[in-house]
This record gives sequence, structure tokens and C-alpha cells, in this order.
Amino acid sequence: AKYFEWERKGVPLRIELGPRDVKGGVCVFKYRVGSEGKETVSLDEVSTKASEGLDNLQQYLLDAAKERLAGNMNMMATYEEMKVALEKDEASEYDGPGLYLVPWKCDADNEEKIKEECKATIRCYPTDVNEAGMAEGKKCFYSGEDATHMALFGRAF
Repeated sequence: AKYFEWERKGVPLRIELGPRDVKGGVCVFKYRVGSEGKETVSLDEVSTKASEGLDNLQQYLLDAAKERLAGNMNMMATYEEMKVALEKDEASEYDGPGLYLVPWKCDADNEEKIKEECKATIRCYPTDVNEAGMAEGKKCFYSGEDATHMALFGRAF
């Protein structure tokens, strides 16, 4: 319970150091995520181990976020498929993919119509997908015109 305050604040690494630890020349590391249990570290290695551990933690969080994004993305859905899915999309109940990566021709009027019809908005234009030329030769999922790029649509709650 005494460590809950730090976990709640999101501190990624808690370092425990008491009088007995100092006498023993060690301290204890406890990472918030990505590592089970506590790790005893020599005081001579604290800076190196902390740096390595935080790098590993960052990589763990990045990999988990990429996996979550990939698992929640619907690729190349039609407008009707997206509209039907999002009409029954309630934040507390919906467990399907909530993001739609689709070919898009930039048009503010069409974007506003989509927002009115199914409450979806463009979340971003993924640079990696657009730099790879994924939209080339595709038609906009809404207007049917030649797509200018790929867009990620979704609802905000």
C-alpha cells in the first residue's frame, strides 16, 4: 500500500534503498510493467542497470502499443461496413476493431458528412503507409474517386 502512490503516478521504476541495503552495497529495482518481481542490483551498477531497464521498459510499452493498434485496426473496409459497425459501437460494449485504415480522397465536405452519419473522424494519416504508396490505384472508400492517401478513421469517446 505504501508504494501505491508511486504506481498511481506512473513512475516506471521504483528504487528501494534502506540502511541494510547500503551496508550490503545493493538496492532493489521494481519496474511498473514488463518485469515480474523485484531485482537486486549492486550499487556499482545502478546507473547502467537503470538505463538498460528503462530502455527495455520503453521497448516493451512500444511493442504492446503496436500490437494493440494492429489488433484494433480494420484494413480496407467499405464505408457501409464501417458505418454499420460504428452505429452499434458503444465504448463500454464494443469489442471489435475501432479504427479503419481506408483509401481516402481529401474532401472536407465528405469528411463532415461521415462525421454526421456515423460519428467517425479522421484520426490521422499514417506516414509509413502513405510513404509506401498504399493508396496508389485505389478508389476513395466514400466518394469512389481516386484516393490521394490512406486515412485512419475512428470514433472518439
